Amino acid sequence: MNRRQLLVASAAAAVAHVVPAQLAGAAFTGLTGRPSESNRRFRSAVIERTIAEMRISLGSLELARIFENCFPNTLDTTVFPGTFQGKPDTYVITGDIDAMWLRDSAAQVWPYLSFANEDAALRNLLEGVIRRQARLIQIDSYANAFTRNTTDPPLKWAVHDRTDMHPGVAERKWEIDSLCYPVRLAHGFWKATGSQAPFDAHWTQAAKRIVATFREQQRLDNQGPYHFERSTPKPSDTLPLNGYGNPIRPVGLICSGFRPSDDACIYPFFAPANLFAALTLERIAEIATAIYGDQSFAEECLNFARQVRTAVGQQCIVHHATYGDIVAYEVDGYGNTLSMDDANAPGLLSLAYLELLRSDDPLYLRTRAFALSADNPYFFRGTAGEGIGGPHIGRDYIWPMSILMRALTSNSDTEIAQCLHTLCTTTAGTNYMHESFQKDNPGEYTRPWFAWANGLFGELLLKLRRERPQLLQEFRVRA
Repeated sequence: MNRRQLLVASAAAAVAHVVPAQLAGAAFTGLTGRPSESNRRFRSAVIERTIAEMRISLGSLELARIFENCFPNTLDTTVFPGTFQGKPDTYVITGDIDAMWLRDSAAQVWPYLSFANEDAALRNLLEGVIRRQARLIQIDSYANAFTRNTTDPPLKWAVHDRTDMHPGVAERKWEIDSLCYPVRLAHGFWKATGSQAPFDAHWTQAAKRIVATFREQQRLDNQGPYHFERSTPKPSDTLPLNGYGNPIRPVGLICSGFRPSDDACIYPFFAPANLFAALTLERIAEIATAIYGDQSFAEECLNFARQVRTAVGQQCIVHHATYGDIVAYEVDGYGNTLSMDDANAPGLLSLAYLELLRSDDPLYLRTRAFALSADNPYFFRGTAGEGIGGPHIGRDYIWPMSILMRALTSNSDTEIAQCLHTLCTTTAGTNYMHESFQKDNPGEYTRPWFAWANGLFGELLLKLRRERPQLLQEFRVRA
């Protein structure tokens, strides 16, 4: 059995091994429908009302079933609300892995922001995520995932990693986006609710640690403090050259050890994440000015953001023979570039979704066309559908996340309808999104419980209800 076959064959067993026994029942109930009310982690009246309203808005029974399962999946199965020092505190697992990824947890709860003012308990839950993320960043700003308690051991595959592990860290893969997503969530929460409750001393300390970490990883004078090595047959799970990664020439960009897929970067300047970092610095500056009244810190962030944006323009725009000037995936400052895209976000396709480029920007449109073509080595087309995958699972495995991103960044009813059709016909009867599926056989899939992708499905349908209600009413799954 190869690795992909093993992942598919053992998907259910993996849930039982990785997730605590009390959660496994909720996960498996969800394979054919939502967990029973008694097994749900959190219940929100406004979310239930939205599900009921969507049944009326949708012309397709398949869409309605998948939305009813996917949209509340994070709340149903992955959140653990509580308090810390008298304030809201929320631990969020990814689904079938009992650890809190900074990126995933922020992305998982993102679709609920617009409902927070209608449900005080939901607003507190979201505040709890923001507060916990701020504390986690201060434990280790280079970690991508954290354990439930600081006394818990790392994830089993991370126990022997050669890096500077800290108590409470589940895995320590440095990814720029791990520090961007929490700021996106905090900024979005503030804009959606007007609440400044999460922005206490812990948050500003975390923000300053984010900026300091970005500075360290510009590597202007030295390699910086981060290094990571893992004994593994999979090269993308470790970093070369004593754990510091491949060489770079300092040009103002920020180094990332790993991509949002948790795969190692080939060239450490990961372009989409650098654009994300620039926007993150601008959001921190806005918060520093409006909430903390710290104009000096705000100016520091804005100057840093301008430096990164300038470097992206100078180093990360490459000329493609077919598409013209596009955004590279990775560069090294020496003139070497990598043109590809991966399903995870940030990536090239998700640049517009994350507001890193405008959706009508010609640079984005050319880059998007490249990412969704056979010129992208990780774009796969099969009898079940087409979409972007990546090295994390391997060849011929399409990630529903990429199909969701394609629909979320599209202005074409025809393209969106095609994406919806593929999403509806590749759940293998589970009515949930998965991490990936084999391009010719959706029954071969990885991760039956992947809350980030489920949340994106809910987010897509809510966006379409606002912007293209007729499309949802008229959509039918083709035979």
